[in-house]
Amino acid sequence: MPTAAAGTERFLAEVREFLDRALTEDLRAAGRATTGVHSEIGACRLWHRRLYEQGWIAPGWPRARGGTGWSEEQRFLFDRECAANDAPILFAAGLRSLGPLLMAAGTAEQQARYLPAILTGDDLWAQGFSEPGAGSDLAAITTRAVAAKDSGGDHYVVDGLKLWTTGAHICNRMFMLARTAQQDRPQHGITFLLVDLPCPGLTITPILSLDGAHEFNEVRLEGVRVPVENRVGAENEGWAVAKQLMRFARANNTNVAHLRRTWRALDRIAARMGAEQEIRARRAVLETELVGFEALELRLRMAGRLDGHDEAASSLVKTAATELHQRLTELLLEAAGPYAAATAPLTPHLAEGGFAARKYLATRAATIYSGTSEIHRSVMARHLMA
Repeated sequence: MPTAAAGTERFLAEVREFLDRALTEDLRAAGRATTGVHSEIGACRLWHRRLYEQGWIAPGWPRARGGTGWSEEQRFLFDRECAANDAPILFAAGLRSLGPLLMAAGTAEQQARYLPAILTGDDLWAQGFSEPGAGSDLAAITTRAVAAKDSGGDHYVVDGLKLWTTGAHICNRMFMLARTAQQDRPQHGITFLLVDLPCPGLTITPILSLDGAHEFNEVRLEGVRVPVENRVGAENEGWAVAKQLMRFARANNTNVAHLRRTWRALDRIAARMGAEQEIRARRAVLETELVGFEALELRLRMAGRLDGHDEAASSLVKTAATELHQRLTELLLEAAGPYAAATAPLTPHLAEGGFAARKYLATRAATIYSGTSEIHRSVMARHLMA
């Protein structure tokens, strides 16, 4: 009788054979060079297509929706092997958060229209949540959506400003929150909408981050028309829809595979700079934390607690992962030493030093996006006290 271990080995052999065949050196180089939340977009699109053609683009989706049917352990192992082989990090808000949300809360028409294009990679989705006065306090949004009707049908007219909209300049869709009513609590009267990009009245302006990358954007909406059929959930009840989506996002926006990528970069740069002995003690402490987090994530996944419905588990994983990621990049910067001040990759040492600095700077935002660590600690405390 086949053992579980034998089944795991067969699965890993299949994954490794595919990665050896599909991951060309240019894709691996793009994966190694990644400092932000996704790899260079051309590499993302190519890697997305190859995973789609293999039938492995959506490990977290049900098989009936185009998923793999893998167990939680297999998904965990697949992510680990991708990290170990420097696969590009996908631009995947559609795969990881909006797709699961539409399966849970979208209409049949929305599912039929959007899910196939998320799988193929034809649709890339940006998230239009934060505003100048509404970041951590997301319920303070002031972007307005006013119901209207004309010869074009029922729609909303949207006016407002969104900030820190990751990837809006490379996406053709955006999901967003807008206020449709003033009610007794700020969380009430918010509606969840799906918007095509570009569209009349919508302007995208780049926001450059500390590492010099262009991932974020300002999105201004002036009289933007959104058909009523592009609303997810009921009018004025978008807060509950957004909370469900954020549970999906927080459970996987920084996982152990991301941390292992940074760990590999730490080993590589420490070896090049001859800093292994200098960082040995701190490296040992972080390795213990990394192994502990790896065990935690796997345990929660196998218990089904990272499926987007367990608020406390999502907050725990998001907080632990992003704070550990920041500590890893701090040590990465230390290992690079003076070369972290590099502004041009004239030598291998300067190239690695510049990478370390960009990675460190890019990761500063990790404990802010998808909710600050302080907010998630409050969530966990509330569940502990319940």
